[in-house]
Amino acid sequence: MKSTATRYFNYKQPFELENGGQLPELTIAYHTYGTLNAAKDNVIWICHALTANADAADWWNGLVGEGKALDPGKYFIVCANILGSCYGTTGPLSIDPETSQPYYSRFPGITIRDMVKAHILLRQNLGLEKIHLLAGGSMGGYQALEWSIMESQVIDNLFLLATSAAESAWGVAVHTAQRMAIEADHTWQDYSATAGTAGLKAARAIGMLTYRNYELMVALQTDPESGKTDNYKAESYIRYQGDKLVKRFNAYTYWLLTKAMDSHNLSRERGGDLESVLKTITQRTLVIGISSDILCPVQEQVFISQHIPEATYVEIHSSYGHDGFLIESERIAANLMPWLKESEV
Repeated sequence: MKSTATRYFNYKQPFELENGGQLPELTIAYHTYGTLNAAKDNVIWICHALTANADAADWWNGLVGEGKALDPGKYFIVCANILGSCYGTTGPLSIDPETSQPYYSRFPGITIRDMVKAHILLRQNLGLEKIHLLAGGSMGGYQALEWSIMESQVIDNLFLLATSAAESAWGVAVHTAQRMAIEADHTWQDYSATAGTAGLKAARAIGMLTYRNYELMVALQTDPESGKTDNYKAESYIRYQGDKLVKRFNAYTYWLLTKAMDSHNLSRERGGDLESVLKTITQRTLVIGISSDILCPVQEQVFISQHIPEATYVEIHSSYGHDGFLIESERIAANLMPWLKESEV
């Protein structure tokens, strides 16, 4: 597969945020794969989750690639790094042009709708008038749902995995616990890119308990020796996951993006409840839930599918929990490919 290097769109105008703040300018990092056809009707746009980046062929390589469900030989695939991230799009580590210093803790609060507003600017810059398929899992699904409403005439088909129509009280509580871990780090809010590093490790540890589940943790991380009193396999695994994230991510970004996730509610300022707002989504929609997901349980996906008029729901029975939307590529593709083919007949 011919994959492009990261590209950048620079928007040299003020970017107004939903909560009343403003960024003086905006940079968006993105990847494209494949070729836009003459009719410009083969666009697939992938929205990524919390700590991912614009290179969807890397983190979703089971679905994106030659001969796979999302094939760049057939489709023009776009994935943009979200607003507030640390992978090239404007975020807390970016330089504030008004001070010539990094934003760090001064970066304004953002919402999922702000992320989608940035995606729309990039779409317009790329000259894309239609998106054949808009796809997203977890936080990526939050973006896809918002976008399907904000630009209903642009999106033709919608693909949602392990996601919800509004952040649940459970999700808010998990994110709050993660932010408390970051805030408890004595370096938190230091004027440094490494501020809150130890707290971020702890936040990731909390997250891992919700991305997986009891069954998988016991199956894979139980010590074979019964006489141990320390240095457990599960402890090593959790510490390793925290160390691994710190090497590629940032505490300011993690804190900010979990706050943005908590803002997710399709019915906010739309004059109705979630059910009525979902009923306004006109796209043909495929919704996939992972049976063992405890972070965003399948009842969230069932709820979405019950109220989007043209929705189909599929439940994948997997022990991989929330991370199943990244891991169960073969099962996901087995449902996505025939469903997507029906839209092209």
